[in-house]
Amino acid sequence: MPRVYLGIGSNHQAQEQLAAALDALLLQFHDLALSPVFASEAEGGNGTPYLNLVAAIDTELTPGALQEWLKQLETKLGRQASTLPAGAVNIDLDLLTYGKLQGRVEGVQLPRPDFTRFAYVLWPLAILAPKEKHPQLQRTYAELWQDFAPNQAKIRPIDFIWHERRISSGAPI
Repeated sequence: MPRVYLGIGSNHQAQEQLAAALDALLLQFHDLALSPVFASEAEGGNGTPYLNLVAAIDTELTPGALQEWLKQLETKLGRQASTLPAGAVNIDLDLLTYGKLQGRVEGVQLPRPDFTRFAYVLWPLAILAPKEKHPQLQRTYAELWQDFAPNQAKIRPIDFIWHERRISSGAPI
């Protein structure tokens, strides 16, 4: 089974939304590897900060089937709710990589384009899988993070507990 990395984020009832997404992932895939959880500013500095982490799963679902499952989970967790405040995102589940696959596979672009430009994805991924190589760039995530421009890294680890397990330590939200 291929190792798959998922980006997970929320800025509306974020701790509850992340916990609900992790619960669903655990039920479906039975084993999760998780990065620490980070807080980052909303794009443009407006809005509630986002909480983000990266999860690793192993799956027999194809990329298209996995993408569909993730979108259904987003909908179940209220992703498109019209009652949300402007700029609020209940949950965002992004398929970052699927093993070593590259290109458009079953309608999914792999790896997800440009995810290495975002500190809130790259730092958690560098912690979770430091020796894993990006399928196209052929550099480890630790190397990519080391070269990341420091002034772009406006994120910080936070305290996050899920099912009495400390996922990360840092400043309280």
